[in-house]
Amino acid sequence: MSHDFKAIPRRGLMLVISSPSGAGKTTLAQGLLAADPNIEMSVSVTTRHPRPGEVDGQDYIFVDHDEFAALRDSGGLLEWAEVFGNFYGTPKAQVHKLLEQGRDVLFDIDWQGAQQLQGQMGHDLVRVFILPPSGQVLAQRLKSRAQDPDDVVTRRMAAAANEISHWAEYDYVIVNHEIDQSIAELRAILTAERLKRERRTGLPDFVRHILAEL
Repeated sequence: MSHDFKAIPRRGLMLVISSPSGAGKTTLAQGLLAADPNIEMSVSVTTRHPRPGEVDGQDYIFVDHDEFAALRDSGGLLEWAEVFGNFYGTPKAQVHKLLEQGRDVLFDIDWQGAQQLQGQMGHDLVRVFILPPSGQVLAQRLKSRAQDPDDVVTRRMAAAANEISHWAEYDYVIVNHEIDQSIAELRAILTAERLKRERRTGLPDFVRHILAEL
């Protein structure tokens, strides 16, 4: 009896997307999630208060500082960071469960978060860096986002330059010149990474079935 090759079990992967602010990372992430039902966004735990319309457990897992500290200190976070006085982190148990179920998890994090994940989950990690089509385009986007003072714009530019300096730490680089093309490239990366032998945990059994039929 033939073994169903479409049902070969596999371990999920962690797809990290990083970019400087203004390069279109969030739009690409949303496009990928809409196009592929087998990948879902990582839900971070945070100490900040919910904003209007945000749902606990869906947008973020909202906790107080003591709960966050306990989770962090017990090793329950894969990565964490402090941003403007609030803490954000990735719950370890949630990610492990999804990976074991063969689900893929999408992360919209910066290079520091990517480094932390690499240190703990390197074999499960696929890192993609998003570049703008040019420095001029990125500068225009950052300046046009809001009527901010010049010093705020200057800080944004410096932060973007710092983020871009880490591009070589990533497995793939996409130049986001056109949204649909960039989403197609992200999907191609995801397809190739899903087919890697080491992630297809059911391959040994599948091969044994083939050999038994010969």
